[in-house]
Amino acid sequence: MPVLSLEQITTTPTATSKDEAIQEAADILVAAGAVTPDYADAMRERETSVSTYMGNLLAIPHGTNESKESILDSGLSVARYDSPIDWDGNPVKFVIGIAGKDGGHLEILSKIAIVFADEDEVARLEAAPDAAAILELLGDVNE
Repeated sequence: MPVLSLEQITTTPTATSKDEAIQEAADILVAAGAVTPDYADAMRERETSVSTYMGNLLAIPHGTNESKESILDSGLSVARYDSPIDWDGNPVKFVIGIAGKDGGHLEILSKIAIVFADEDEVARLEAAPDAAAILELLGDVNE
């Protein structure tokens, strides 16, 4: 199973708050078969100990170390928001939910970080016309 597929990307998310965005990210991961429904609670728990805001309009909510049993397979969810979500006072337009089976999240995180460290890449992601274009820009996560 690829870590990221077209079905795991949305350019029409409906969340207007951080909590709703975390739920949307978890719901996509559940639909992809990557996590069990209780993973959303683990994502919220992680957020209480450390913010998953990464800068450059990006947040990467993920579960706690104790939530490993909720992870069925490595996977990502990507939501691009037209209007920024307030993430503890920071503007977020990209919420990338992550679940890593057997420590696989570290390599995935590094690939995402490389893309989002480049402001030109972030601008391309913002301007991408659809989910397929976003998948093309983030496709390295599947390698």
